[in-house]
Amino acid sequence: MANNNVETTGHPDMDYAEHEKTYALFLTLAKVGTIFCIAVLVFMAVTLL
Repeated sequence: MANNNVETTGHPDMDYAEHEKTYALFLTLAKVGTIFCIAVLVFMAVTLL
């Protein structure tokens, strides 16, 4: 898992809080997309076989 501590020694222009929010959104969308693909495959298996 990612370390949730904000590191202050990085580049001064880097917005770490925004980076953490963007990464959390990416993970959420990846999970939702995976679940959606599995649901479509199950639906196709049920209706087409």
